[in-house]
Amino acid sequence: MSLVLSSAPPRVGLVLTGGGARAAYQVGVLQAIAAMLPEGTRNPFPVICGTSAGAINAAGLAVSARNFHEGVGRLASVWENSHVDQVYRSDPIGVFGNSARWLASLLFSGLGKHSAVSMLDNSPFAQLLERSMPLRAIQKNIQAGALHALGITAWGYTSGQSVTFYQGADSIVPWKRARRVGIASHIGVEHLLASSAIPFLFPAIKLHREYFGDGSMRQLAPISSALHLGADRVLVIGVRKADEAQPDRVKVESYPPPAQIAGHVMSSIFLDSLDVDLERLQRINNTIQLIPKEQLENSNVPLRRVESMVIFPSVEINRIAEQHAHTLPRTIRLFYRAIGAMGRDGSALLSYVLFEESFCRALIKLGYQDTMPHAAEILQFLGVDTKD
Repeated sequence: MSLVLSSAPPRVGLVLTGGGARAAYQVGVLQAIAAMLPEGTRNPFPVICGTSAGAINAAGLAVSARNFHEGVGRLASVWENSHVDQVYRSDPIGVFGNSARWLASLLFSGLGKHSAVSMLDNSPFAQLLERSMPLRAIQKNIQAGALHALGITAWGYTSGQSVTFYQGADSIVPWKRARRVGIASHIGVEHLLASSAIPFLFPAIKLHREYFGDGSMRQLAPISSALHLGADRVLVIGVRKADEAQPDRVKVESYPPPAQIAGHVMSSIFLDSLDVDLERLQRINNTIQLIPKEQLENSNVPLRRVESMVIFPSVEINRIAEQHAHTLPRTIRLFYRAIGAMGRDGSALLSYVLFEESFCRALIKLGYQDTMPHAAEILQFLGVDTKD
């Protein structure tokens, strides 16, 4: 059987959501897609959008857009060998010293210009990105036609806007909608750090005239950026089990630990908006189907049906995190135990910050296993014809 692109393949957008360490799951999905395509194939996603940790994966694909397998391999190498101390300092001074300064600045002087601005020091992460992300290749790939656009979303603390910084073809027009805008930029490490700056845990990053934090905050329409950047259809890789059952309501006697509260906050930041946006997209598609084709073509309203495909984990990632919590460095275990993150109630928070290779490899394996059974459907979605 041979694989060939159809005569007029669709411009497929890839949307990589946020989720901290959970984003390793996306690499497994991408590995499976790479296994479906011939070695050396160009990136099958002309439009790539990433938020938070998904921004890191998006950039990794963009810099190797002329060789999809190379890009996926680069990402896999980073995630499969990940350790907490590559993302944030895990030594006693780095953990407790930084957290103490952050708390003191809150209590006595506010978060001023020279105060500690986060609980954890993520300077190792900046160094890792500098070493592993040759971002100058993005423009070369755009000029070569291997990439139409890369979008990285961050949230402005002053403006309250969800800002998608994009680097792409000259034909792309910047956009402005309610609480969200698109701004042409040359993507750098600072954009990736800003998009993945989890509130309180990691410091905000100044871009242009304001400070930015994690792009998942108040990202009301995570799919829309891909459409603004020219995607005809979108593949979304989520990081939460699609049919995740709501826990039973039971009577509790003790006050919830900080980690349990933080875990719910993280889930709200990273996950809820995607579900809402997918529902909105489906409603729009259903509405368009009710409009006669001739009337739609003659209308001044630019409505079009957008196909979407979503890949979600088949297993609750929280439970996987519990199994690998013991792999964290001792200092980090003490820190997370103090806030209640090492037990079942804190596993949600833990799943976002457990940047250890055993956990990441388990998620990569899960992503691969979840994706391969849908090979025919995915290839069709990508506009690839299979011929015997």
